[in-house]
Amino acid sequence: MSIELILIRHGETDWNRELRFQGHIDVPLNDTGHEQARRLGLRMARETAQHLVSSDLMRAQQTATPAAQQLGLEILTSVALREQNFGVVEGMRAEEIQAQHPSAWEDWLKFSEDHAMPEGESTRQFHARVMETFGGLAAAHPGQRVIVVTHGGVLDMVWRTARGLGLNGPRQSDIPNAGFNRIRIADAARPTQIEIIDWADTAHLEGLPAQPTYDQQRHLRKS
Repeated sequence: MSIELILIRHGETDWNRELRFQGHIDVPLNDTGHEQARRLGLRMARETAQHLVSSDLMRAQQTATPAAQQLGLEILTSVALREQNFGVVEGMRAEEIQAQHPSAWEDWLKFSEDHAMPEGESTRQFHARVMETFGGLAAAHPGQRVIVVTHGGVLDMVWRTARGLGLNGPRQSDIPNAGFNRIRIADAARPTQIEIIDWADTAHLEGLPAQPTYDQQRHLRKS
């Protein structure tokens, strides 16, 4: 039996604005992020859902709270929904990584599925974690609709899987903070068989400041 998942990337943080690698560091929403979360909650009031699951990191839980209040749902947290672990470079901007970990930065620019920042998680490992987590959600909630509040990297793994893209290369999808995305998984035993129904809907965020964008392609062009 299929499951429908509403996927939400957390709202904006100061580190998003500063284009820092956040990873597993517990960064709160900034004022814009809280407003994004408030508007998202109003948008979610039009939906029906049986469960709401969030990454255990603060920025995701803060984003989930208004929606949970609108729908009367408990927020269930999961460590497995965290962002990719970037190891020793978490909290750094690209320029700082280039200066302090030049060889790791050069390897990262290859966007190889088996590369990991020192003490971090490779894209292949990250993808396996994400797919296992979504398979578990599909198995636990057949025929239901579940809201998942998570991180940009997690949504990138979903997009690549749904579109049949490899794990190598820079991100190709638009994944805005507090954007609205909807997918369907037809079979819990095959969580990689994903249908995208809606993606990167930000109509509820109209009039807010332009979002910070980390352009992975720019670093490739400069390398």
